[in-house]
Amino acid sequence: MTGPTQWRYCPQCANALAYVTQDEDGGPKERLRCAHCGFTHWNNPTPVLAAIVECSDRGGQVLLARNAAWAGRMFALITGFMEAGETPEAGIAREVLEETSLTVESVKLVGVWDFQRMNQIIVAYHVVAHGEIVLSPELAEYKLFAPGDIVCWPAGTGYAVAEWLRGRGIEPKFMDFAERAAQAAAKPDAS
Repeated sequence: MTGPTQWRYCPQCANALAYVTQDEDGGPKERLRCAHCGFTHWNNPTPVLAAIVECSDRGGQVLLARNAAWAGRMFALITGFMEAGETPEAGIAREVLEETSLTVESVKLVGVWDFQRMNQIIVAYHVVAHGEIVLSPELAEYKLFAPGDIVCWPAGTGYAVAEWLRGRGIEPKFMDFAERAAQAAAKPDAS
C-alpha cells in the first residue's frame, strides 16, 4: 500500500502497526492494523476542493496560481481542504477568498475526479468571483488566462478543467510532460 502518509505506530496505544489482510465487505482487504488494540488505519482518500475561478470583472478570464512551495512555474486551480461543519460549496468559496481575496458570486459543481498519486478525491467547481486579487502567502503568483488558452495537465484537476472547457464548446489542450521537460532543458527559465 502506498500513500503520502505512511503510518508506523498506532495513534491509540503506540504499538507498531502492520499490514494485515482480513475479510471485509467486498472481500479481503490489506490494511494497517494494530494487533494490540485492534485499531485500523483505513487510508481512505481525502476530499480536496478545487476551483476554476472565472473573474467576472476581468472579462471572464480564469485565474490560475502557482503554489509558493513548487519549484518551476506551473500554474493550477485554487484548491484546499473542506473544514468540519461546512458544505463543499461554502468550503470552496472560503478557499477562494482566503487564497485570492476574491468574493465568490456563484459556485457550480463541475465533477469529481480521483487523484490516486496523492490518495485524494478532487471535487471541482466553476466559481465566478470578483474583486482585487491579493494572494495568501501560500501562493507565489497568479496569471489570468482566456479559457481557450488554458493548457490542461493529464490528471486530477486537469481533467476537471477539460470537462469545464468542453461544456463551453472549447476543445481542451493537454500538456505533454516529455515535451515540457525538453523545452525547460533547452530554456532553463521556461514556464
